[in-house]
Amino acid sequence: MALLKKKQFWGTLIAVALMVYCVKDVRFADIEALYYRVNLLYLLLAILFSFLFILSKALRWKMMVSQQKKITGWRSISLYSAGQILNIVMPLLTGQVGRMFLFSKNEGFKKTFIFSTIVLEIIFDSISLLIFLLMTSVVIAFPEEYRSMSYIIGSITLVVMILLYLILSFQQSIVDFCHRKYRDKWPSLYIGIKKFLRSFVQGINLLKSSQHFFGSLGYSIAGWITHTLVVYFLLLSFGFDLPIFAAASVMIINTIALMVPITPGNAGTFEIAVSTSLAAFSVAKADAVLFALALHLLDLLPIALLGFIYLQMEKISIKDIKAEHEEDYVFDKVDEDGLLIENEENI
Repeated sequence: MALLKKKQFWGTLIAVALMVYCVKDVRFADIEALYYRVNLLYLLLAILFSFLFILSKALRWKMMVSQQKKITGWRSISLYSAGQILNIVMPLLTGQVGRMFLFSKNEGFKKTFIFSTIVLEIIFDSISLLIFLLMTSVVIAFPEEYRSMSYIIGSITLVVMILLYLILSFQQSIVDFCHRKYRDKWPSLYIGIKKFLRSFVQGINLLKSSQHFFGSLGYSIAGWITHTLVVYFLLLSFGFDLPIFAAASVMIINTIALMVPITPGNAGTFEIAVSTSLAAFSVAKADAVLFALALHLLDLLPIALLGFIYLQMEKISIKDIKAEHEEDYVFDKVDEDGLLIENEENI
C-alpha cells in the first residue's frame, strides 16, 4: 500500500503510540487538581515569552538574509513561523526541505541560499546550546550520556565551522579544481557544484562580518533565554518550586533528545523527553506528563498562530508544498556540453 511507504504515516503512528504510553497513568483527578492550582499570572508570562522566543528566532533569520534582501519585521516573523509549521507537519527533517521551497517560492531566494541559512541556524543554536550547557552544569550535574553528547555536538560544530570558513576562503580554488577534474567528463556535476557553491557562499558570507556573526549569535542566545523563561514560568504556574537552572536543564535535555525529529511536531517524543527530565527533580509522573503537554502546546501556539496568518494571507497550501518538494530537483538540467537548459533562478 502507498500509505505504508509514507513517512507521515509512520511518524503519526509512532506519535500516537508514544502519546498513549505517556498519558496512560494520568487520571482525571490529576487534571482537576492541576486546574485548581495553576497560577494564571505565571501562565500568561510563559505565553508571552513563548511569543518572544519565536520573535528572536525570526529576527535572527531576518539578519541572516539581510545581505540578500531586506524583509520587514512582521513579514519575517510570520514567514519564519510558516516555515516552522512545515517542520511540525513533516517529520524526519523533510520540513527543512519544505522551508526551502516556501522561502524560495514566496521571497525569491535561491534554494541553496536558504539551505545555507538553515546550516547557520543549526550552528548558532549549537554554540548557544553549549554555552547554556556549560553554565547550567556548574549548578546541576547532568547525566553522563548528555555530557558525552555535548562533546559530540561541540566537535561536530567545530568541524562544520572550519569547513564553512574553508569554503569561504577557497571557493574559487574549489571551482577551478572541479573545472579541471569534471568539466569534460561530467559537465553536469561541474555545473551543479559551481552553482551550489556560488549560492551557498552568499548565505554563509555573514561569517565574515563580526556584526552579523555576533548579532546572529546574540539572537540565538536571546532565544535560549526566552525559552528558558517559558519553562521557568510554566513550572511556577504549575506550583513546582524549582530554580531557573532546573528550567534550563529541562530545555537542554529536551533539545538534545529531539535533535532529529521523528514524529510530526515531535508529538510523543517531546512529552517523554520533558517528563523524564522532570523526574530527576522529584516531580510526580502525572504532573510531569501534564507539564510536558502544556509546554508542548506553548511551543506550538505562537508558531501555529503566526504561521497560519501568513499562509492564509498568501493563500499557500501546505499540501502543495509537500507535493512540490518531492518532485523538484536541486540542480537544473544541463546538456552534454554543460550548458544550462533551464534558468537557475531558484537554485
